Amino acid sequence: MIGTSLSLLADVALPNISSNLGATAIAFTPSVLIGGATALYLWGAWRVGRADPESPWSVKRTIAFVGAMVLVFVAIETVIGVYDDTLFYDHMIQHILLIMGAAPLIAMGAPVELLVRSTVGGTHRVVTRVLDSRVAEVVGHPITGFVLYAVFIPVAHLTSLYNVMLTNDLVHDNEHLAFLVIGYLFWRPVVAIEPSRHPLSPALRLIYLMLAVPVDTFCGLVLLSTNHEMFSAYTTMHRTWGPSLVGDLHTGGAIMWVFGDSLMALAMIPVVIQWVRSEEVLTRQIDAELDAQEALRQEMDGQSTDPHLQP
Repeated sequence: MIGTSLSLLADVALPNISSNLGATAIAFTPSVLIGGATALYLWGAWRVGRADPESPWSVKRTIAFVGAMVLVFVAIETVIGVYDDTLFYDHMIQHILLIMGAAPLIAMGAPVELLVRSTVGGTHRVVTRVLDSRVAEVVGHPITGFVLYAVFIPVAHLTSLYNVMLTNDLVHDNEHLAFLVIGYLFWRPVVAIEPSRHPLSPALRLIYLMLAVPVDTFCGLVLLSTNHEMFSAYTTMHRTWGPSLVGDLHTGGAIMWVFGDSLMALAMIPVVIQWVRSEEVLTRQIDAELDAQEALRQEMDGQSTDPHLQP
């Protein structure tokens, strides 16, 4: 059902979501952006493979990026996108898909590294100059990604910005883009695939994620504890089915708290595994150095007690 969300513009309530799961919200701008980003990525991967057949672009990275674009499509242009202005909990599902699903997959796709490897000549020099700039260093710093995430999540869900987004399509579309960009910057140092001037060790990556958990927890608890509708735009939706307005907020808060924290905890698992492996490698290196030093000491002791080497 293309354009189902247009019914909002006519001040008509959408039908019960349970009977309208096949609805879609196909729109020109997001479709072009999703399709264009996918096409450019695949073109870049093809260029890398053609220019360097011995070191082609990773298939796993390509699958991750394409998977991210599929998640973006599902979040924005399927039934989830149709009801994102009607149900708060639906909107929360959308945001979880974007920042906790699509964004880390984009980071796994390493689009910036692909840009560097797929460009040549003057374009490559411009890309390199931009990435080597002080601005790029600040934007790509882990602290920047963390601060943007820690600020944007509560601002986007607990302030009047959310109400503006419900009533302004341009703000709403830009919010989706912000979730992807900020999410990419947040997850980039955790995924740790692309080169970085400020890489985090596995231990620091784990701390980074642990410090981010309270952000979703705080927002979820605020929404769960409210006893009134926080966003006036929902009162004009004329919805006669589903949870109450406050109950809708509570469900959305529970989704943010439970699923947000759970997904963050899941992301810690590979980081912990990498940390353990790195510690094992370090331990073996230290043991090898100690063994070499002990062997050298024994050799020197043997030489000092050998009567044939005595003066």
